[in-house]
Amino acid sequence: MTAPTSAPPAEHTPGTDPQRWPDIIEQPRASRARTAVAERIVRRALGRLPLRARLAGGDDIGLGGPLMDIRDPDAFFRRIGASGLIGFGESYMAGEWDAPDLVGVLTVLADNVAGLVPRPLQRLRGIWALRRPAAQLNTPEGSRDNISHHYDLSNELFALFLDETLSYSSAVFRGFPAEHDLLPAAQHRKIDRLLDAAGVTEGTRLLEIGTGWGELAVRAAARGARVVTVTLSAEQRELARARIREAGYADRVEVRLSDYRHVTGDYDAIVSVEMVEAVGEEFWPVYFETLDRLLAPGGRIALQAITMPDDRLRASRSTYTWIHKYIFPGGLLPSTEAVERITTGHTCLRTTQRIRFGAHYAETLRLWRERFTERAAEVDALGFDAVFRRMWTFYLAYSEAGFRSGYLDVQQLLLTREETT
Repeated sequence: MTAPTSAPPAEHTPGTDPQRWPDIIEQPRASRARTAVAERIVRRALGRLPLRARLAGGDDIGLGGPLMDIRDPDAFFRRIGASGLIGFGESYMAGEWDAPDLVGVLTVLADNVAGLVPRPLQRLRGIWALRRPAAQLNTPEGSRDNISHHYDLSNELFALFLDETLSYSSAVFRGFPAEHDLLPAAQHRKIDRLLDAAGVTEGTRLLEIGTGWGELAVRAAARGARVVTVTLSAEQRELARARIREAGYADRVEVRLSDYRHVTGDYDAIVSVEMVEAVGEEFWPVYFETLDRLLAPGGRIALQAITMPDDRLRASRSTYTWIHKYIFPGGLLPSTEAVERITTGHTCLRTTQRIRFGAHYAETLRLWRERFTERAAEVDALGFDAVFRRMWTFYLAYSEAGFRSGYLDVQQLLLTREETT
């Protein structure tokens, strides 16, 4: 099948703010040679994959499968030539390519990520891959900026696609496919698993690192725990405090605007849900040393963490990605092996229980993505434009594809201290 000879105009073009989206409005600088090399690599990669890439004005590429509609091939290849996978995501944001089944296309790519770039070029990653900006380093000051970039966007925005618990992490379902009206119970199931693992009961002194919007703190307080919960997001802190007051637990829960490194005291239990991903590799030792320092004798730590394969972590640990640029600056997913290396080498903490449930995250993300899409008009009403909507659609689909392919996983870890004599 031959594609149409002209590409439709990008959805976002009218009214797009060039100051907000400079790298979307303007095509990047890339030499003809670099663009030609990128086109050759991409065509070769797509031709071996179980998808169908339809290039405007050209023939289809691929072995057949979910459709990738490349509306502006010249711009698409130029962006990839200039900045690799960052350009791939920016090209989607610009409307230069689209897909009726975006998750399907991205899942195929995730399934084959290790072989998309030829091995000789993989060995030269240090030359062609962009490096992370020093400004994204997760120092106490940098962490505040990085967290604010994502979590201080708008409480109202998150409320549009999350369920009533405002839980922004993987749920645990009883079965698949999941439905949105079952999401609150599935989020409580996730929270209760963590609190049970940490041994949270009446009188427990609990530290939560990463408040979110307060749901875990409320459920811990309902068990009779005394909770200190810390966050770097001013918007999250404000709403979490209000929700905790409304639930009647203001006397049991203290919400602090604080870096985890600045917390003092002794706690019988520590819980942290999908926060280690924002710590940064340079500070993983400090993070786990802090947990070790704050845990009272006989205490327990329950963590929920998104993980990636160790070989991919080692290969990409210093690479600047689309996710870093647009969604989570300063973030890095650990591997199971990295957690073991850090805890063994820097602390007395040891992992004594591990539960994996990546398929549940794929379903959680699907429900969020569908609700986000359904409420596009309400997203617009909050002041977020079409480029933002495409960016967040890509982020949610990209994440879902990672879990559906098995490239990403999510785990609940129980850590206890290996006491020395």
